[in-house]
Amino acid sequence: MVDRAENSQMQRTFVPPIYNVTICGGTHGNELTGVYIVREMQKQKMEKAGSVSVTTVETNPRAVAAGRRYTEMDLNRCFTDVLLSSPITESTPYEVKRAQELNAQLGPKGSAKAVDLLIDLHNTTSNMGLCFIFYSIDWITLHIYKYIENNLNSVPVRAIQLDIPSSEAYSLESVGKHGFAIEVGPQPSGVLRADIFNVVKEALDLTLQWLQKFSSGHSFEGGTVDAYTFVKSVDYPRDSAGKATAIIHQDLQDNDFKLLRSGDPIFQTFSGDILKYEGEDLYPFFVNECAYYEKKIAFHLAQKKTYSFPHISVKND
Repeated sequence: MVDRAENSQMQRTFVPPIYNVTICGGTHGNELTGVYIVREMQKQKMEKAGSVSVTTVETNPRAVAAGRRYTEMDLNRCFTDVLLSSPITESTPYEVKRAQELNAQLGPKGSAKAVDLLIDLHNTTSNMGLCFIFYSIDWITLHIYKYIENNLNSVPVRAIQLDIPSSEAYSLESVGKHGFAIEVGPQPSGVLRADIFNVVKEALDLTLQWLQKFSSGHSFEGGTVDAYTFVKSVDYPRDSAGKATAIIHQDLQDNDFKLLRSGDPIFQTFSGDILKYEGEDLYPFFVNECAYYEKKIAFHLAQKKTYSFPHISVKND
């Protein structure tokens, strides 16, 4: 399925310059790759990539210090317009207060003052390789993704698109004019792995390389990218008391993005029965993600779509 006109690849689009980029880590305090990449960038005083200003932020310092995903509320669900504009009281969760601080610092969301590009670094316990996660289909994001896909060979590189209105977009990257999360796994919570760290570092280096080229006047040809668009979430089977009665089937485990067809096994009950998938062919991702147990999500399902994007050049003032 092609969601953009085929000839969009042939058109030339002039895009405003990217003057600044903010790289964030520690939105979830036990996802350590982003925490240590941000700290290393701060240690190295990395403030410029060519003409592009680079800012780094450790986004949830309390959760990082506690070694937990969050302290009171998932920070990466706090960036909806409703929560960003909610009154602050004594009972307001820390993460809602922190989201409003970050929105004031990096946004405000949806405003001309927002940072040009916001990148949030995450880990997953699922076997997902490197994933770009974004909301809007904008040319900057798609071009950066394509550049990384073409130049990073150590792990599979995929794109996930969340088709959610800006006002309801709940994660940190939605605050920037352009934004995406880089999600890499598998990596256990509270653990650092050198291979995962190196993959994220390489993806960031390629992103900054692309930004330098773009800002210096380099033109990039149009093309297409495949992206997985969220359709629905699937919970674990549960008993009348709400307790899980099954685990992810071994044929599904570690097979994120492998097409799931009706009749494929997805769960094994604790008594040994096999439960099979029923429904349209879709792609599973975030399979058996540790952080989603509390959210009652066993995995997400997505459609795969193809998006075309145009040849772009920087728009000079």
